[in-house]
Amino acid sequence: MGEIIFENGPDARGFFTRVQKQFQNAGHGIELQIIEDRHCNKILFGSLDGNSIDKLAQAFWLYLAEAKWDEWFRGILRDTYYFSDPSEQQHIIDIMHSILEGDRRELFVFLGKNGPESYVKESIGQMLREGTSFSFDSFVKFRLRPFFDYMEEVAALSIDEYKMEQEYLIFIESLREFVQGRPARMNLLHVLAGEEITFYDEQLAEVKRAELVKMIDRKLLNNHPVYVDSYSIAPLLSIAPAAIHLYAEEPEIPLIRTILNIFEERVELHKTDEFPARA
Repeated sequence: MGEIIFENGPDARGFFTRVQKQFQNAGHGIELQIIEDRHCNKILFGSLDGNSIDKLAQAFWLYLAEAKWDEWFRGILRDTYYFSDPSEQQHIIDIMHSILEGDRRELFVFLGKNGPESYVKESIGQMLREGTSFSFDSFVKFRLRPFFDYMEEVAALSIDEYKMEQEYLIFIESLREFVQGRPARMNLLHVLAGEEITFYDEQLAEVKRAELVKMIDRKLLNNHPVYVDSYSIAPLLSIAPAAIHLYAEEPEIPLIRTILNIFEERVELHKTDEFPARA
């Protein structure tokens, strides 16, 4: 007989529920009992074979991932990085989840291939094989340091991404204000985004590069040298067309998303094969 001791009831109940679910889904029984009173919170388990230890270790990992990760991650944001605003914390937590779920592959690669799951399961499996009494809270504090190191790596990446997003939003808002304060130099501009970006006037005549260069407001390049390129965004902002027909295959690529975010209701998005000159 072994036991896991918890300092608080919610952790004991949450873990007990996760273990029950894990074994029910696997169609595998286990002798398990929870004891709760004001003095003690324990989960008692009988003798475990190798298969039971693996399933209990998996349940332990899932409980940490589902019930504790966000709580601990929020604590890192608050205590290490001093993000105290709940809405900011939640925004960063959402970014964290998108990284871990592979939605931001360019960031996930920085975490390496070996996440904390195997370490956590191996560590708890070792404790369970010994079949003795141990404290959940002490185990987390003293044995899961690599787990928290990994969380801090994820936090640093998520915060960097959050700051970049905030800078981007400020950048977009400043360019919206720039456009709103300018008279439109064209009523309609067709923008074909292929391997290169090409501009066409209302009559579908190409606006040549030399002509575009003459139209560029140099203040844009001086004030936003990093974000505003002279081939696409600067000419669009300088022309400030009343309407834009934008032809692109991938609306989520950064350039297209930036154009949509700046010009908003002025933009009508089309597929590239809908460009009239190709009809």
